[in-house]
Amino acid sequence: MRDVQLARVAEQHGVATTYEDWRGRQVPVSPDTIRHVLSALGVDPRDPGQGPGRGPLPPAVVVREGKAPDLVLPEGARSTVETADGSLLPFDPGLPLGTHTLRVTDNGAEHDAPLLVVPDRIDPTALRENPRLWGLMAQVYSVRSRASWGTGDLRDLSELADWSARDLGADFTLVNPVHATEPLVPVEPSPYLPVSRRYASPLYIRVEDVPEYARLDPAQREGVQRLARPLRERGRTADLLDRDAVWEAKRTALEILFQVPRAPGREEALRRYQEREGQPLVEFATWSALAEEHGSDFRSWPAHLRDVGSLAVGREALRLWPRVEFHRWLQWILDEQLAQAQGSALDSGMRLGIVHDLAIGVQAGGADAWMYGDALVPGLHVGAPPDEFNQLGQDWGQPPWNPTRLAQLGYGPFRQILSQSLRHAGGLRMDHVMGMFRLWCVPEGASADQGTYLRFDHEGMVGTLALAAHRADAVVIGEDLGTVEPWVRDHLAGRGILGTSVLWFENDEEGRPREPDRWRRDCLATVATHDLPPVASYLSAEHVELRDRLGLLDRPAAEELADSEARVGQWCALLVYLGFLEEDADPVGDPAAVVAAMHAYLAATPARMLGVALTDVVGERRMQNQPGTSTEYPNWRIPLTSSEGEPVLVDELLADPRMVARIRRTLGPLGNHYREL
Repeated sequence: MRDVQLARVAEQHGVATTYEDWRGRQVPVSPDTIRHVLSALGVDPRDPGQGPGRGPLPPAVVVREGKAPDLVLPEGARSTVETADGSLLPFDPGLPLGTHTLRVTDNGAEHDAPLLVVPDRIDPTALRENPRLWGLMAQVYSVRSRASWGTGDLRDLSELADWSARDLGADFTLVNPVHATEPLVPVEPSPYLPVSRRYASPLYIRVEDVPEYARLDPAQREGVQRLARPLRERGRTADLLDRDAVWEAKRTALEILFQVPRAPGREEALRRYQEREGQPLVEFATWSALAEEHGSDFRSWPAHLRDVGSLAVGREALRLWPRVEFHRWLQWILDEQLAQAQGSALDSGMRLGIVHDLAIGVQAGGADAWMYGDALVPGLHVGAPPDEFNQLGQDWGQPPWNPTRLAQLGYGPFRQILSQSLRHAGGLRMDHVMGMFRLWCVPEGASADQGTYLRFDHEGMVGTLALAAHRADAVVIGEDLGTVEPWVRDHLAGRGILGTSVLWFENDEEGRPREPDRWRRDCLATVATHDLPPVASYLSAEHVELRDRLGLLDRPAAEELADSEARVGQWCALLVYLGFLEEDADPVGDPAAVVAAMHAYLAATPARMLGVALTDVVGERRMQNQPGTSTEYPNWRIPLTSSEGEPVLVDELLADPRMVARIRRTLGPLGNHYREL
């Protein structure tokens, strides 16, 4: 087969044959990669006649509210819209927001397609009423207290949000994904590689906050506390976090609480929750119960259990019903505690409250992959092409959505995940937001740089997001870092989705640090992200030594070190010029002064939102995550520690005057006065 024919088939299915890398160079994609991606999508690379949405209708029709439908029907065809509530309306402007069905009769044949009527632009109340918002960014699991069981939980999040709002004037707390993890150990440490994005991880439950805990008799309560004590002792050290030990203890305690008779009001609340969640919750809980018997990768289960809709799965769910009920109950408890965290944040005066984070994907053998079936593509891994900080590319091990199948489903699986993430949130951070336009897909078994881009119908993806955010009156922040087509940022901004601007990446046309008044307005401005070193590490170039030691550089360490030192020098010079940093400041000896200067700089930008990393506030030096590694570095297992390597607990943030003084110095013009600026 000639490559021109392969290119034609690839174009029909949104598979890129070339791409522009981070240096601006055009890179051709290998024909083998293209064939592999097409085959994974179920497309015969030899058949140029194939194409999604054959016939008079595409897989889904997306219309922006109040705008004329951009769809030309065949001459003589008749159309009708059946709305979500069963009404029949003409296919004209003025259709209500929501997901409906478009019916077209053409030459006696009837064709149906999902019809999405979506907001043209997200316009949340918090941004309309406030010119600027600021808040802390934290990894919940790393933020512990004397009462938590060795890892941070939703009560710790509530207390962090309450304190930062009341004492510092923060408007939000942005946290890592709290998506569902495996029901049995080992537990995947990365919050960005969950088994499900629709449901949450019971690791974040505060056991003592479950109302049934108060109904335990003294002996039972002492038994639960015996499980907690060794974890609390470890939680007061700087040792790496041990999720497996925490989950084994919490699961035992939660199974005890599950058996406690519930008061009538509690039983009714559980029934209402289960009724609202419906069949998807049953399916998730069934996957969890089956995973306890067969392992957390459904692809290795007996063949008759791999189809979520099979009779065999239904029979197994009945056999395992007590375990299914336990996992449904866990999600109810999580829903309650997530609601309490958001309620506490708003009651303390926050304008947004908790801003949750939506990971880009899920484990290939996890609950979502089992529940959503052919809406995901096996055999491909989502990742990122080589860039300045990850020069070998990244493979995240997650299957991408199937663009055509997702559209045929009216973006239902994506919509369900978004609605659940926004249920108890004032905002949502979309990890790798470019994934709604295109995803870097790596054939299973290939190196991360041997992938290509798979394109999506962004009107459907962004429209689905806009509809969910509109219904929740929520702010949406897109993580649009790395290799991004310029028009993508323009499209997102036009739809009311904020971008992400990171200080270290903000350079002018000559590569010099950008002055603050030249930053974009519609963004969350930060110094760094969870994938970058804390400022203290960046200033001392520890991150270069780490990447060199781990074999992640594609050029000599001396060159990388020289570049890093030059960049730090340029930024410090600009901070001195702007009056935010003393001329004789020592970046390595006194990183706190540079951290404070950088946040004063951020406050001078026009950014609508400012995010302050809790790690930088307390002086942490270790990275939470080193991209490009798995077991080589303890990713996502770093507890919050100070510049001296001592553990920092939420209790200390609230009570230690030295820590509070350091924090106030770091925040500078933020804090209580920021709302008045």
